[in-house]
Amino acid sequence: MNTVSSYPPIKVGILGLGTVGGGVTRVLARNASEISRRAGRDILITHAAARNLDSTTANTTGIKLTQEGLEVVDDPEVSIIIELMGGYEPARSLVLRALANGKHVVTANKALIANHGNEIFAAARDAGMMVGFEAAVAGGIPIIKAIREGLAGNHLEWVMGIINGTANFILSEMRGKGRNFPDVLAEAQKLGYAEADPTLDIEGIDAAHKLTILASIAFGIPLQFDKVYIEGISRITRDDVANATKLGYRIKHLGIARRDEHGVQLRVHPTLIPQRQLLAHVNGVMNAVLVKGDAVGQNLFYGAGAGAEPTASAVVADIIDVVRTLTTDPENRVPHLAFQPDALSDLPVVPMDEIETACYLRLLALDRPGVLADITRILADCGIGIEAFMQKEAPATASVVPVVLLTNPVKEQRMNQAIAALEALDSIRAPVMRIRLDYLESD
Repeated sequence: MNTVSSYPPIKVGILGLGTVGGGVTRVLARNASEISRRAGRDILITHAAARNLDSTTANTTGIKLTQEGLEVVDDPEVSIIIELMGGYEPARSLVLRALANGKHVVTANKALIANHGNEIFAAARDAGMMVGFEAAVAGGIPIIKAIREGLAGNHLEWVMGIINGTANFILSEMRGKGRNFPDVLAEAQKLGYAEADPTLDIEGIDAAHKLTILASIAFGIPLQFDKVYIEGISRITRDDVANATKLGYRIKHLGIARRDEHGVQLRVHPTLIPQRQLLAHVNGVMNAVLVKGDAVGQNLFYGAGAGAEPTASAVVADIIDVVRTLTTDPENRVPHLAFQPDALSDLPVVPMDEIETACYLRLLALDRPGVLADITRILADCGIGIEAFMQKEAPATASVVPVVLLTNPVKEQRMNQAIAALEALDSIRAPVMRIRLDYLESD
């Protein structure tokens, strides 16, 4: 007997029919039979809202269309709302309205979850509803499910990764072809990898949204986007990329969440990592997340971090999860943030000034005697050891010489003091370029 057809179909409403929304309609239509076999019943999109219905690429056959999101979330026949609008409002209000109406929600909106997830998950618990958000982090990589369920038996020590494809594409092109940042950014915009206003991607805000979510499910802490240290890649030059290669490293824009006896580190910034590490070889627009657990060791999750169908893959997986658990006691479902809501930890987020990292420093120094002695004296006075040193040859007519240093691990506060002292020297042409270094230790 075909058990799929013995149950009425689940009706779904979509808010947003842009790139991802179009992908969701196509995946659900193309793989309808397989999805039904997995979910236990048919899944039909019956109602959708979009601001510009004329330009959508979605498969809208059989779907009631509107420009008003409230019509979809108030539709009594719809059981699941898929929120693909992006941004904070009206997405937040519509999601809360949907939950209050007794509808489950699936979203790809990392900004919404990172900033308002605590409120949304509380509302979902009160209403006995589920919120699926796998697509909010790393596109088609099932990293939320892997950490929340597959690694649930581990004490997770750290999570770090390349979680913004635009920044990774730019750094990959700079390294592979020796190109300048502005030129590669312009190409990324032309190819559709970067928005006309690329700030969210290149300044690390998008990655910080995703890191906020990863840290919460890894460590069982509330979502705390406002406490993430964020630094982008716009100051990285092709010289920095080339210098890193000569020293045996590659520059990647990483989101890093670590837990230790002092609390939790939450930081997004360019990072030198050893060339031998797998993360160093993740290029183009691809994403990868490295997770370290006490029992499992290191696990690497790699795949497409964006795009219509990779993201739709995660959205549809969440829909199937919701359908499977429609009759489950809400108290026995997998918690949104992996840990039971009353068991979230109050571990403090460690201020960036207290975090210890090794560093790459690039200075432009006047070509005159005594300058290197001044540099090493300032570093020594701040208790900073030098791991490696490289002085690049400058043209005979040049008055400044590039000096590159790798330091031993040091607290951020002390390094800030050293950089301020270096930039105060009349022989140094400010600003000093600092890029943190992480060995991605395996012990």
